[in-house]
Amino acid sequence: MSLITLLTDFGGADYFVAAVKGVILSANPAARIVDITHDIPPQDIEAAAFTLLAAYSSFPSETIHVAVVDPGVGSARRPIVMKLAEQYFVGPDNGIFSYVRENHENLGLTAELFHLTNEKYFRQPVSATFHGRDVFAPVAAALSRGVKLTELATKTTDSVRLAPLRPTTAEDGKVTARIIHVDRFGNCITNLTQNDLTAEMIAVATLRVNGKSVKSFRSHFAEAVAGKQKLFAIWGSAGFLEIAATNESAARILKARRGDSVIVSVSP
Repeated sequence: MSLITLLTDFGGADYFVAAVKGVILSANPAARIVDITHDIPPQDIEAAAFTLLAAYSSFPSETIHVAVVDPGVGSARRPIVMKLAEQYFVGPDNGIFSYVRENHENLGLTAELFHLTNEKYFRQPVSATFHGRDVFAPVAAALSRGVKLTELATKTTDSVRLAPLRPTTAEDGKVTARIIHVDRFGNCITNLTQNDLTAEMIAVATLRVNGKSVKSFRSHFAEAVAGKQKLFAIWGSAGFLEIAATNESAARILKARRGDSVIVSVSP
């Protein structure tokens, strides 16, 4: 296991990313490090959870994912490793891995959870403000060298969870979803999947966000359609329904942000 990914809110202006990589390479010079992103908004655990969910399945088995968006660093929050789908996830126990975990639980797969307790594998002294360098980086390097999880940690059964991704359905058939991410293009990614909206439902569905309706559904961004509606819905590459706008920001048009409700009504 020599492939290690990094996902953080550290940005590129400071020394943080370089320090994390330096610790990994000092412990395992053969490690291959892939940056998923270091531009997660500061302290934005939900953005990190979504980005990790969208990216992790592109990597091969035995990949070690280090995800550090850690507003609770230095507090009583636990450092953990989650083993799931033949991959490893190293980071703080603050919900950052909960979307990946939920995704697999929906498929009947169970995660193995470990609390990092063996300080012999930490970089000493451990800074109260930089566990990415002093805890998570050396643990990832140890895993990449073949150190067993049971040597690094003790097994546990619980971890912090974010709000579930699954939408809710009312008795009248209306589905209440939410925007879980807004990307740099202004596309609003919802938590609706094709399990929630079949092809037959899509044909007669209306989405309402902040008082505006979206009734147009497209198969790709450049699809030519009749009418002048700028807003449309499209299945995105992460597997979720997105609300987009022709050559504009749907988020700006809708005045939408993450967490806003998306009400889906289906009229035959």
